[in-house]
Amino acid sequence: MRFLPIFLDLKAGPILLVGQGELAQAKLRLLLAAGAQVRWFATDGNHDLKNFSPDESARVERASGDPLTADLSNVIAVLCAGAGDTGHAMAARAKAAGIPVNVMDEVSHSTFIFPAIVDRGDVVVAVGTGGSAPVLARRIRENIEKVLPARIGELSALIGSWRERVKMKLPDMASRRKFWERVVDGPIGTLALAGKSDDANRLLDNISDHEAFASSKSNGFVSLVGAGPGDPDLLTIKALRALQDADIVFYDDLVSAEILDRVRRDAARVSVGRRIGKPGIGQDATNALMIEAARDGKRVVRLKGGDPFVFGRGGEEVAALRDAGVAYAIIPGITAGVGAAAEFEVPLTFRKQALRITFLTAHKAEDAGNVDWTALTDTRMTVVVYMGISAASAIRDGLLKAGRPMQTPVGVFARVSRPDSKAVVGTLDDLPSLVTQIGNGPAILVIGDVVSHSLPWKNSNPQQFLTQLMMAAE
Repeated sequence: MRFLPIFLDLKAGPILLVGQGELAQAKLRLLLAAGAQVRWFATDGNHDLKNFSPDESARVERASGDPLTADLSNVIAVLCAGAGDTGHAMAARAKAAGIPVNVMDEVSHSTFIFPAIVDRGDVVVAVGTGGSAPVLARRIRENIEKVLPARIGELSALIGSWRERVKMKLPDMASRRKFWERVVDGPIGTLALAGKSDDANRLLDNISDHEAFASSKSNGFVSLVGAGPGDPDLLTIKALRALQDADIVFYDDLVSAEILDRVRRDAARVSVGRRIGKPGIGQDATNALMIEAARDGKRVVRLKGGDPFVFGRGGEEVAALRDAGVAYAIIPGITAGVGAAAEFEVPLTFRKQALRITFLTAHKAEDAGNVDWTALTDTRMTVVVYMGISAASAIRDGLLKAGRPMQTPVGVFARVSRPDSKAVVGTLDDLPSLVTQIGNGPAILVIGDVVSHSLPWKNSNPQQFLTQLMMAAE
């Protein structure tokens, strides 16, 4: 390791910037974003600050004269960007004065280099390659950005705000370390990372015996995670982190094997799903398993196809967790209706044509019989039906009887986002026969004129699709 990573205290004094043009502007943006005070010697005399906010501009001293004779007594670092030979001379002067100096892209003239930076407030990650491969450093930074929680800085700030109080309660360093490990790895840390700082502060404030807290078993935590329609690349970054942190995962049958492969290898996996003809263990039993695991100190993931709050019984599970006093977080997923829209290019809304969307579920014909179809006859409304294969005839009959035109475009989209996905399109009158063509589910039914803008409709009706595009353009 040639370069030792260090962090400068930007409140200790100004940074001296020497240079011009876009190179100097780029470094100026970086310095001001970090909160620095900057003394800028523009070697072309142009101190252009029009792209900076008034607050940022106020932290820039527009210096004039020769930087080689400038007073360096309170300068904490020198940075040269787009300064040419002046930059080399300035680097020599800074070195002679013992001031850290960086000449952009010239390691031989520098005593420090700029890393690729991941900025999360109080948490900063610096990635360096010794100045030899900055593009590689940026790629590494991008990978870190994907896995580092967005609110990790808020967790750090929370810990910082309590640090002195905890130090007074726990003078022993080893006990303090265990205390903060429990905070970071347990519900308090999870709440902070979920943006619930008030709840995290409340839990910290409720700790009466800090020594006992440090030595006791960790409390568990439940994450209700939306797995999306099936493609693991559609998982959110937060969902991936939850799967990697889990001790036990309770998953639905609709969760694909590819998504289960993203679960931590040594985590327990328990199927609690139910599908048509397979009732599963029941919702009450699922709730009890989650609560029991959390009370046993485990990090629990309830992994649900699509989104937990869209026909996923997430609301019932949240109510059970609340009543049991178990800490939890909700991580949304891409619901299957939206996934189908994206994969098959079905615009669920369309200007002047489809102004509203209704999502409903119909497991069986009797479910469809309980729907008030008269509220769904507006041709400017898109109807998205979940679990509607078995009830396809009842859905068609209900809409036709209520007055929806039999030539209304419909699409049946099966196994959305998976390698074996399939789409069949036609008209409302043909819906029962369409569902027989897609094989096994799960499937989404989309009913409305927007289906005529989809890619499957275009492929099956090329001339009609072209005519519709021309009419829409008018």
